[in-house]
Amino acid sequence: MRRTGYVYALRYLLHDPGLWHPESLARLKAIQSDLEMDSVLELLERLRPDYAPLEWVERLHDPFYIRRFKKACELGLPIFEEKDCGICKDSYETALLAVGGVMLAVDAVMGGRVDNAFCAVRPPGHHAERNRAMGFCFFNNVAISTVYALEKYGLERVAIIDWDLHHGNGTQHLLEEDPRVFFVSLHEDPRYCYPGTGFREEEGIGAGKGFTLNLPLPPRSGDAEYLEALKTEALPRLRQFAPQLVFISAGFDAHEKDPLAQMRVTRQGYRDMAQLILDLALETASGRLITVLEGGYNLEVLEECVEDHVRLLLDIPFDHF
Repeated sequence: MRRTGYVYALRYLLHDPGLWHPESLARLKAIQSDLEMDSVLELLERLRPDYAPLEWVERLHDPFYIRRFKKACELGLPIFEEKDCGICKDSYETALLAVGGVMLAVDAVMGGRVDNAFCAVRPPGHHAERNRAMGFCFFNNVAISTVYALEKYGLERVAIIDWDLHHGNGTQHLLEEDPRVFFVSLHEDPRYCYPGTGFREEEGIGAGKGFTLNLPLPPRSGDAEYLEALKTEALPRLRQFAPQLVFISAGFDAHEKDPLAQMRVTRQGYRDMAQLILDLALETASGRLITVLEGGYNLEVLEECVEDHVRLLLDIPFDHF
């Protein structure tokens, strides 16, 4: 059995974007309850997060933007600049805690405390731009933690695979000039899906040209299309890149039962994708894989898919389903 870290804190439940909002605290409650009920939680190495130091958040986010976000929360505003970015008084600190949780996973994996990690954090992060909140996201958890891993541990190559239904625009734009980062995004065709970015021709900028690979898929794509894109396009490029650390931005909203989606990925499809990426990490990065929760709004699907994913990381058998 592998040593798998699990980042979670009750303080992640303090971010309340509003009763109307799909990114609710019930998502993490469902994940936590399922792992506990099925006796998986006791097998995990619990990683207790702290708030990310501002100096790391400011590496990628504009300081004035950070101050605007903090002030909006202090004032108790219900929305921060974008109508889908609901907030409360605790949202700023919870967002810092989400970044801090992924940074802690980097420390645990790179320091040899665990082999891999799953980060059950919120709010999510992959839409957050340098000076703009978008799509339920405020700070870019994965992008900040990637820079942290590169600079603290002297890594030369880090890969990010984003399989959320929606394109990881924030992650791409924050890192697209950095040739140390290979970013892959599998998402619904941006002509039909938020946020309208992630076309094939977006391949990186400057020194980072060629280190961004967008794989937009037609509406109603399912397991076959996702796995084909990974096997024939993403994985050959990633193996050539040979990352020393691998992140997954894991949104489970491409599932066939997700209320916000029109894709057709199944529970088995998510297992198969995760196995392919884990195999890559085992091949090139000594198994160093960090998975970070992004989207996914059907609670039953979240329970099932996250438990499957964690079992895969642990290398323990799946229950029959």
